[in-house]
Amino acid sequence: MPPRKRPPADSSLRPATGRNPAEFLEPFLRYQEVEVGMARNTLLAYGSDLRQFFEWLGRHCPAGVSGVDLKVLSSYLARLHERGLSSTTVARHLVAIKMFFRYLLLEGVIRESVVDLVSSPKLWQHLPHVLSPEMVNRLLAAPQSCDRYMLRDRALLALLYATGCRASEVVNLRLRDVHLDESYCRCIGKGNKERLVSLNPIACRAIAAYLEHERPLLAGQSESDGLLVSKSGRGLSRIMVWSLVKKYARRIGASDKVSPHTLRHSFATHMLAGGAEIRALQELLGHASIATTQVYTHVEHTRLKAVHKKCHPRG
Repeated sequence: MPPRKRPPADSSLRPATGRNPAEFLEPFLRYQEVEVGMARNTLLAYGSDLRQFFEWLGRHCPAGVSGVDLKVLSSYLARLHERGLSSTTVARHLVAIKMFFRYLLLEGVIRESVVDLVSSPKLWQHLPHVLSPEMVNRLLAAPQSCDRYMLRDRALLALLYATGCRASEVVNLRLRDVHLDESYCRCIGKGNKERLVSLNPIACRAIAAYLEHERPLLAGQSESDGLLVSKSGRGLSRIMVWSLVKKYARRIGASDKVSPHTLRHSFATHMLAGGAEIRALQELLGHASIATTQVYTHVEHTRLKAVHKKCHPRG
């Protein structure tokens, strides 16, 4: 549905010539953060995408945003394809541009836009990489006494698989968010949406051991209330989480494609295989749309086909 037009909140937003769209970028990003609740990582991606678009626009469309028509936009998308970007990345660029122009319409900066007439490039169905339950068990047990922070790393891996949380959600967990006596934790997902996710006995035991024996040593005099902390007492970063997952994945001989998101995909696929309803899985993963969750039905169907081919006498 096209946005309802309203008078601009700040008359200074009205450009005299419309030739410098970059001046509207920060107000647009603030609007997405404050009014829409867009996640920080998404804001960073959209900001980067739009800066690239503005730079190209400055060389190929002197009229600025007021001169963007189907021909101009198609030329830009073609340029992105020529750079070798994937269809998924090109689609994200287009979404950022569409949202930016909707904002300009909303603020009265432009009177009309044809951007929404451009459809997203067709996306190939990329099935996520999933570990088998056996490989997951090996990964969870990979941290050993030879590792400097074995208990923390075991707690991290167990959390990722038990909850299906994103890496960014796990690193943002606070001590007050984890309730081991009731086997659940509270996490904040994309768009600052809160959800409760269950903890299985393995995760509860791993977290309890870490909290009792290792976190006090790591936290030291730090006042950090983060659940997972580094040797400096500060919360783990997303990059550190990725590094740790890949370290232990290599140790068990798993694919180099394994990442924190692989454990999220594995969680979802194993839940579906165990009989979980698709709507319940959507809530557990924090997906805004059921369409995002439905990819896991394709994953499970692909797995079943592979089992049939391997086991059926005429497979």
